[in-house]
Amino acid sequence: MKHIFVTGGVISSLGKGLTAAAIGTLLERRGLKVTIQKFDPYLNVDPGTMSPYQHGEVYVLDDGAETDLDLGHYERFTNSKLTRFNNLTSGQVYQRVLDKERRGDYLGKTVQVIPHITDEIQNRIREIGDKSEADVVITEIGGTIGDIEGLPFVEAIREFALNAGSNNVLFLHVTFVPFIKAAGELKTKPTQQGVAKLREIGITPDILVCRSEKPLNKELRQKLSLFCNVQYEGIIEEIDVEHSIYEVPLMLQQEGLDDLICRKLELKTPSADMSDWQDIIRKLVTPKNQVRIGVVGKYVELQDAYKSLDEALTHGGIANNLKVNLVRIDSDYLKPNEIKNRLSKVSGILIPGGFGKRGTEGKIAAIHYARKNNIPFLGICFGMQMAVIEFARNKLNIKNATSSEFGSSKASVIGLM
Repeated sequence: MKHIFVTGGVISSLGKGLTAAAIGTLLERRGLKVTIQKFDPYLNVDPGTMSPYQHGEVYVLDDGAETDLDLGHYERFTNSKLTRFNNLTSGQVYQRVLDKERRGDYLGKTVQVIPHITDEIQNRIREIGDKSEADVVITEIGGTIGDIEGLPFVEAIREFALNAGSNNVLFLHVTFVPFIKAAGELKTKPTQQGVAKLREIGITPDILVCRSEKPLNKELRQKLSLFCNVQYEGIIEEIDVEHSIYEVPLMLQQEGLDDLICRKLELKTPSADMSDWQDIIRKLVTPKNQVRIGVVGKYVELQDAYKSLDEALTHGGIANNLKVNLVRIDSDYLKPNEIKNRLSKVSGILIPGGFGKRGTEGKIAAIHYARKNNIPFLGICFGMQMAVIEFARNKLNIKNATSSEFGSSKASVIGLM
């Protein structure tokens, strides 16, 4: 079994998850079975209790597990069917170790980060490999190299690689190469320092994936190769895509990333056939028609809060060869006299989930407008409950109906009826 570990440096939000997902796409198209997992350094057991403003959306898997939003990218880009075992947090690791300590499993030994925490992390790496029976396991390490909370995970993968053998493990580091407008050039120093921090821990990356706004020229690639101790062919350009995140696998394939990975891991496979993926991009770039969908929610100011909904609408557009233009409306500030002006030009209205009563009146007003004007409407989770309340107030004449009177189970039953 082969392992690819994806780390990130310099800053957060570089797109490690998208990069890992894109690699999974390319390897699957070469005939390999792939599974992807995410290690998150925070102490929460899972992100289910975290505010969308803090963490973005919570991605729910088929087995009900509440996980990091990057697992949504993994499932959208690959055929992997993920479970709760594909997302591990520091909270879960410490909880398992402390449970063992309370049971006396360690036979009186002093419980420490090394080896007990790092061993538990390595056990999860082996466990996901055994359960998935994959040819390649891709593991994304959340956070940024140098963060104190992420050190046990980085130490664990260093130890794992030592035991697994050099031809079975590949380290891929996603980094940032900023363009300084005043100087008119790209700068490599942040990447040099980020890689130096990784090497201090004992890991030298095999591949550098360089996020940038501008293309990397030969001289800059040579400089990164020399100062980061990475072979020239291992300097991979990943510039901002023009149209969609679904262009990333094609861009990395043009850079030869999948060829390089297969050579380093000694995987004998045919080239990836990406013809159907290219057709998807064609439909995204040159659709036959367009449609406007209003998304009325309370977290619209944060791009990642409704990530899966946005992508689901995009996928629906691709299937029908049309572009879906999202009109994001903050329900907390939606006033009754603004409803018609904000929603009159949309072809459909979607009300997503949420927590608490803030913004509910704006959602209910939007639902009322949709019902009265015969606009297609979809309410998800709390959004469906708001539809029940709107109907109760305006059709059943229950003027004081609130969400507290219609619990989730009752609302779901009424919604299904």
